[in-house]
Amino acid sequence: MSPIPIFRRIIKNGSTKMFSGLPYIYSLLNCLICLWYGTPLISPDNLLVTTVNSIGAAFQLVYILFLMYAEKARKVRMVGLLLTVLGIFVIILVGSLQVDDSTMRGMFVRFLSCASLISTFASPLFIIKLVIQTKSVEFMPFYLSISTFLMSISFFLYGFLSDDAFIYVPNGIGTVLGMIQLVLYFYYKGSTSEECREPLIVSYE
Repeated sequence: MSPIPIFRRIIKNGSTKMFSGLPYIYSLLNCLICLWYGTPLISPDNLLVTTVNSIGAAFQLVYILFLMYAEKARKVRMVGLLLTVLGIFVIILVGSLQVDDSTMRGMFVRFLSCASLISTFASPLFIIKLVIQTKSVEFMPFYLSISTFLMSISFFLYGFLSDDAFIYVPNGIGTVLGMIQLVLYFYYKGSTSEECREPLIVSYE
């Protein structure tokens, strides 16, 4: 629910302007891979992972469809990216099912899931650098940062208690990066001008 303030701003402006749909595209792929990882075919007793990522994938899809509706000029590209993500997931799903050895199949999907999570958590590094350079939190939405931190620390503890390194290692990295974002936010928020108070996501499209 953290992107809701961003969507309110889009509705108010009548355009996505500098807002990018790419973070939601990446997050959708990550949710789908982690969803598959949590299924009994790959990782027994990980129903919580499947449930959370199913809900996450549904939300990401809604966000993407909203951005496509709000910015018709980018609709074709967003549709292309969405179909690409779904195609990649189908390839991963079908490819992993071709591996007869359940242990090897599980390891294959586990490594993909871990890599996907790490790349997702590493994506804010550019924003962290930008905040330090500009001394402004204009480009780092607070609600997105706090929700990422809470999600990361929750799954870090879950993975640690479950003794699943493929969950607690990437989420441990996410926890540290989330903490850095929050520290930077509270350190620089006073220097952000009034017109830049509302969160903004830089477009890389």
